[in-house]
Amino acid sequence: MLKIKKEKESNKVPRSVQQAIPIKKIYEDGTFQVGWNKYSKTFRFKDINYMVAGREEQERMFLGYGSILNLLDYACFPKITIINRKLNKIDFENKVKIPVGNDKLTKYRKEINDMLLHNSTEAQGIIQDKFLTITIDKKHLEDANNYFNRTETELGNSFAKLDSKLTELDIKERLRIFYDFFRSGEEDLYSFDMKATMQKGHSFKDYICPDTFEFKTDYFKMGNRYGRVLFIKEFANFIRDDIISELTELNKNMMLSIDMKPVPMEEAIKMAENKRMGVETNIARWQKSQNENNNFSAEIPYELQKQREESKEFLDDLVTRDQKMFLATITLVHTADTKEELDNDTETLKGIAGKHLCQLGELKYQQLDGLNTVMPYGVKKIEVTRTLTTESLSVFMPMKVQEVQDTHGIYYGKNVISKNMILINRHELLNGNSFILGVSR
Repeated sequence: MLKIKKEKESNKVPRSVQQAIPIKKIYEDGTFQVGWNKYSKTFRFKDINYMVAGREEQERMFLGYGSILNLLDYACFPKITIINRKLNKIDFENKVKIPVGNDKLTKYRKEINDMLLHNSTEAQGIIQDKFLTITIDKKHLEDANNYFNRTETELGNSFAKLDSKLTELDIKERLRIFYDFFRSGEEDLYSFDMKATMQKGHSFKDYICPDTFEFKTDYFKMGNRYGRVLFIKEFANFIRDDIISELTELNKNMMLSIDMKPVPMEEAIKMAENKRMGVETNIARWQKSQNENNNFSAEIPYELQKQREESKEFLDDLVTRDQKMFLATITLVHTADTKEELDNDTETLKGIAGKHLCQLGELKYQQLDGLNTVMPYGVKKIEVTRTLTTESLSVFMPMKVQEVQDTHGIYYGKNVISKNMILINRHELLNGNSFILGVSR
């Protein structure tokens, strides 16, 4: 176990920064302690080609994602986070550039490298990463790690069935998520050394946090950048499964998180039965009032009929269709260089949500709590929840399209959905053979 030593009083980072990073302890394997007997772990999962798949294949993926949600334990607090981050140009160049060498083919290698760099600048330059963070209440770190290992095995098998892959993040990889967000523009400088930090007696928060934090009524400022946390406060009765992909299409640094809390089946059924009983009581009272007025043929109002149908359907989902009940919260944070740009991006995001008949709201006087919620620390600080079944929650599909960018890969064009480059190293494939079809010129 490795724990970062606390700093002396004279070296502490500002209080606002300490509150903005609600991590108590960090461990070498990537585990965070985020509260009293609360531990969290983050896993990266590989994207799949959901948006470009056929209808039958999409249904298979949709049901497969629902089965993953059903595997989530009642004792845990899962969070799915989608992160848009700027492309690290140095890493990208090292990844795709061909060694020039010094022979008769050197000029051709230089020409290919120039073509790759030209196409990389024309691409969006935004890479999308997807993570699953799980928080669990355990008295000891060993108990928490046993739970994480067991959960990783179970969920990993389900992700594999979707042609995805679940990978555990170590401490360096996990801290980089926050470093890239808080220190936008300095991504190339990340080189966190845990042992060196401990020897100096520094806090890891010094390394990843911005220089300053200012929280206003409905936005915040970190360093020279502006940010705002939004949340979905009104849901439509019918939502398409592309709402999350459209919200995260904005070519900006942003994060979107879906916090979930599975409700135990006994408690969920009891809540659904109480809801149905309340609706039936309201209908009985209405009918009684009509009978007292000698109006025996009056039809039940549409609103009460709708509530009766919805409560029955919800109870049937839990009892006969093997679905779980979840308490879900959807938040997102986006950043910009200026306040004007931030406001314009906010209006764009609200317009996208409005197209899906949903309503995005700005957190008033809760920007710090909202930021702590949307970041993949493993905590939830705001109480804005919506009761959903497994099927309803699956509509907020985080899968979009798979990026193919192999190290030293050959450029094959651009991804139709993400507009990023397709780089394939055929030597890494199970079968490196291929054929090309085209029209002669």
